Amino acid sequence: MADEKSQLDWGKIKNFSQQVSTDIGAAMFGALSYIGDRLDIFKTLADAGAVTSAGLAERTGLSERYLREWLSAMSAAGYVIYDAAAKTYTMPAEHAMVLAREESPFFAGGFMEMIVPQMSIAPKVMQSFKNGRGVPQSEYPAETWEAMERSSASMYRDRLVRKWLPTMPQVVAKLTEGGTALDVGCGSGRAAIAIASAFPKTEAHGFDAHPGSVERARANAKAAGVGERIKFDVVDCTKLPEAKFDFISTFDVVHDSVDPGALLASIRRALKPGGTYLMVEVNVSSNLEDNINPMGRMMYSMSTLYCMTVSLAHGGAGIGACMGEAKARELVAAAGFSKFRRLPIDDAFSVLYEIQV
Repeated sequence: MADEKSQLDWGKIKNFSQQVSTDIGAAMFGALSYIGDRLDIFKTLADAGAVTSAGLAERTGLSERYLREWLSAMSAAGYVIYDAAAKTYTMPAEHAMVLAREESPFFAGGFMEMIVPQMSIAPKVMQSFKNGRGVPQSEYPAETWEAMERSSASMYRDRLVRKWLPTMPQVVAKLTEGGTALDVGCGSGRAAIAIASAFPKTEAHGFDAHPGSVERARANAKAAGVGERIKFDVVDCTKLPEAKFDFISTFDVVHDSVDPGALLASIRRALKPGGTYLMVEVNVSSNLEDNINPMGRMMYSMSTLYCMTVSLAHGGAGIGACMGEAKARELVAAAGFSKFRRLPIDDAFSVLYEIQV
């Protein structure tokens, strides 16, 4: 042991210890970010300008003492700016675009909301480390689905119709004239709602195996004024109706499906001749060495806590979120598709594949 200690680089130990401390602090700080989002403190602070902790308490109706401690953490992290002389706190407008403005394409509130549901499931995932099984969707808090909906909202609102679909002119033409579209693993229905809203002649559908998500989708469609034009159903998507759809999409669905091979084969059969399948997945590599970065850290963590384990819970493939293009090509070819094109989209989180028979 003495010889081993003499050979250690104590500078590296100190630096790594600081890194671990930073990461632990980030985990703790995540809980406070969750509180800031859930109690609308970020939004109130963004609209308040320079404000004292007492002023923020008056605006929010929350405890001044808790807010003061929370504001101290936010100041230490650089989320807000503290003026020591005036004892006021200010959120920069640029930070508000990430923390407080739901309509912003950079809004991160949905991911913040996801922190506590994901952490709360960790003890159950820990048991899966021992038995090799998984945690089914039914075990997750209901808030999980709201968080997922909010975290992906800008994708459907800002990018799907305006930026992504135009890279597939044949799809836009078909939907404009009145085609049939299906979103597989539709979740809260936002993709189908965006398509139905943009293409009023299109017959839109959304299928998902999770009943709670289908209920949310129906409510969202009704609120958006397209409830009568979209049909949401609870469906085993490995058994889709054959030759029914001109356009089928999946958004971050394949990597956490129980049987991705059967899912993709079912999608192929469900397409009409000349139809198009859009697969949207996480913009990461199939190779770990390419993902050793902050994005990789986040996605492997989220995959362990959700994507992989919900698949393994049903004896599934457990591919995980970092599927990458190589695995996507392999699965698509095995399902019988012959055309695979990575669309020319530059997006930090998403990669898009245009797939045809």
